[in-house]
Amino acid sequence: MRSNLPLFLGFKEIWRNKARFALVIGVVTLITVLVLFIAALSEGLGAGNREYIATLDAELLVYQEAADLTIGASQMPANLTRSLRRVEGVAAVGPVGFSTGSVVRVGEPLDVALIGVQPGQPGVPPVREGVTFSRPNAREAIIDANVAEQAGFKLGDLITVRSVQGEDENSYQVRVVGIAPSRKYGIQPSIMLPADTWERVRAKPAIADVQGAPAFNVAAVRLSDPQQREAVAARIAGRVKDVVAVDLKTAYENTPGYTAQQSTLSTQSGFTLLIGLLVIGGFFQIQAIQKIAQIGMLKAIGASNRTVAAAFIFQVVIITTIGVLVGALAAFGLSLALPSVVPVQFEPAQVLTAVLLLLAIGPIGGAVAVRSLLKVEPLTALGLTS
Repeated sequence: MRSNLPLFLGFKEIWRNKARFALVIGVVTLITVLVLFIAALSEGLGAGNREYIATLDAELLVYQEAADLTIGASQMPANLTRSLRRVEGVAAVGPVGFSTGSVVRVGEPLDVALIGVQPGQPGVPPVREGVTFSRPNAREAIIDANVAEQAGFKLGDLITVRSVQGEDENSYQVRVVGIAPSRKYGIQPSIMLPADTWERVRAKPAIADVQGAPAFNVAAVRLSDPQQREAVAARIAGRVKDVVAVDLKTAYENTPGYTAQQSTLSTQSGFTLLIGLLVIGGFFQIQAIQKIAQIGMLKAIGASNRTVAAAFIFQVVIITTIGVLVGALAAFGLSLALPSVVPVQFEPAQVLTAVLLLLAIGPIGGAVAVRSLLKVEPLTALGLTS
């Protein structure tokens, strides 16, 4: 019975003051929802920026050296792929071009990333339905799962792609031959087109370049030995003029705004945890001050500091655990109710880390209040000193 005394005391106080403790559980729940949603938003926005690049069937991405790893600024001639293929350790090279456009659907047009790839080379995503491209100039398209869901397209559909070329908005029709898993780029769903078709469809400036527009932005390089990334990247830089090769992680981290976006959301999440720590710690500190007389009475009838501390920590753990669990379920439920266009994506490892941190803020915040309870003198607390 004595070993269960802290649990009994802690639970009894929670039961007698249900409204007060329910309020704190509600605060912990809201903090949990906020932290998990920020984490999910960070993952969703990050995936929207890096998804296509991170899932390339290649180990290196080659940029124009002067572009400073900015895809939009990188401009490469079509014959560069031959030079890259001659580098030792390179198994295959696929030119990849990026542009923007929209597709006609019921209601408003859907903005998309238009990605030009060479059939049979790195850059072409695997299809979960249908087939891949038949030839570079085919009027075909592989749409990612987001386009299929948001626009309602299916295999065999003839879709209209619009892009701005000069001062005019032009329309092109292509047939959906494949549906790929999600391959977002620039927070937009993607439509992959064969290289020659993409060159006709892509957005073009008002004044055409007299020397001809660049054939592609970057080159996806698949290696004979994926473990030799650094060595092959150095060979490419040394043997091919005016280019730089980097791994995929470096490539997507240099996507405009990616690092700043992730840093901002991580900072927000950190401050939310800090606010949670202060709120919970402040609540238990006030609670400790309010029950000094009761603690004094317990100590006067023989309760040890260990019993008092254990009862208090039990309360902290129970309240925090309930609040975090309810908050996690609420966050997951709300995510299911959100439309698919909202970039919220729960990553199991990230969610687990956030939940563990949230479970820790209760005991950490309550640890300060425990010290106040341990210093209580029975006679002083009961006002019996002269």
